[in-house]
Amino acid sequence: MYRWEQLDLVTRQKVIAIVRAASAGQAMEKARTCLGAGLRVVEISLTTPGALDAIRQISAEHEDALIGAGTVLDEVSARAAILSGARFLVSPSLHREVIACGHRYGASVFPGVDTPTEAIEALAAGADAVKLFPASRWTLESFRGMRAPFPQIPFIPTGGITAGSAPGWIAAGAVAVGMGASLTDGTLQEATARVELLTTALNS
Repeated sequence: MYRWEQLDLVTRQKVIAIVRAASAGQAMEKARTCLGAGLRVVEISLTTPGALDAIRQISAEHEDALIGAGTVLDEVSARAAILSGARFLVSPSLHREVIACGHRYGASVFPGVDTPTEAIEALAAGADAVKLFPASRWTLESFRGMRAPFPQIPFIPTGGITAGSAPGWIAAGAVAVGMGASLTDGTLQEATARVELLTTALNS
């Protein structure tokens, strides 16, 4: 899958399910819950112990899904994640070496930004999209103000996004949102119900 196809899948789904857990086993359980509920884009944070094992296993189980790595802070972590099966990389901040490494191996990269200067620097460094983080620091009005001079930048607000607030971010111009515990926690039945409600709201 080419990088443009990866971003296309993200923008069509409009949400990245972010998995953070206390162990690889718990991460895989959460990822399977999200995938079982119908999501096709899942990010497993490298803050999870054994995250690379979780990425490797889930990627092998779900070849039709887009599995990525989150909290990627350096080139060593980026390469390890890609070799474990990650097809996109997400960072909380801007690391040019992560972008370069990801592109070298065909993975799209979404670095975190929090200012207009960081946003344009990320684009200049080759970011496929930028993660506005933490989104909880922004209002929809201020986000629209951020987007106005940068209509060419695909923004993915992350941090504090809920099923209730996600449609507002998409309506304000975000190509997708990143959602963690508010989407990924709970049973398969609970997650399925949340995903169905969210998908309906995002596409209405």
